[in-house]
Amino acid sequence: MSGWCPSCVPGQAGSPALARMEKRWHVNPDALRRLLEAVRQGQQSVDEAIESLRNLPFEDLGYARVDHHRALRRGLPEVIYCPGKTPAQVAGIASRLRSVNPVVLATRATADVYDEVVKLCPDASYDPTGRLIVIGKPEAVPGMGRPLVVAAGTSDLPVAEEAAGTLIAYGHEVARLYDVGVAGLHRLLGSLDRLQQADVLIVVAGMDGALPSVIGGLCGQPVIAVPTSVGYGSSFGGLAALLAMLNSCASGVAVVNIDNGFGAALMADAILRTAKKAFSASSGGAPTALEGD
Repeated sequence: MSGWCPSCVPGQAGSPALARMEKRWHVNPDALRRLLEAVRQGQQSVDEAIESLRNLPFEDLGYARVDHHRALRRGLPEVIYCPGKTPAQVAGIASRLRSVNPVVLATRATADVYDEVVKLCPDASYDPTGRLIVIGKPEAVPGMGRPLVVAAGTSDLPVAEEAAGTLIAYGHEVARLYDVGVAGLHRLLGSLDRLQQADVLIVVAGMDGALPSVIGGLCGQPVIAVPTSVGYGSSFGGLAALLAMLNSCASGVAVVNIDNGFGAALMADAILRTAKKAFSASSGGAPTALEGD
């Protein structure tokens, strides 16, 4: 049981009953159903189940406490932020997360980190542009809506692809619209139909950071603005774009941190999943997340 931490319960390490649970129970909805069913059928005692649930939330690896409870709380498993960790540490965390989750994501990864991860997780893949490691095979979830990732320029692609790859890993079918910055506004206006067909827009821009305001004035969908550190000296590493986006006069524009494509993707995912749940409850189905076609 990857979430079991014997050191968290004094005197319990090595217990045969707990050893059995350690092999079987992990914190996710399906596992909890199996645990409750086992109690109902008498295969596990109530005390064993209580002990299991009390200690499942994390697994202590010494250098990291892997949060196996996050998928239950948030609907998505813990994500590994690679900078500051050794390749071996990333690989160790990834293998434990993969043991109980169908898809695991690591962000800001380098090739040497991937080389270490793939040794323990052979089903890992690496996107050098988005700097993402995806372990497992993401599958599109029906009725999740239509997210569109928009990038002002080619230099913004690492952040845009981080957002797109994160959404794909979590079951979304993602559309992309790149190199449509305000220096050539006709490029954007030529794709206005694509903008208006999306359910959520992630808009990535550096320099003056004007693109989210333009799109926010053209479209009524939620716009998640992502400032990037692309630009010359007075852009101050993305601060100019960040302040411009925070001061947008367009309505419905939310802003995440500089270069945070991952955070934008998680916000879009939360919007779409919440909308899907609301439409499912009200109409018995959700053809799209924000439209009841």
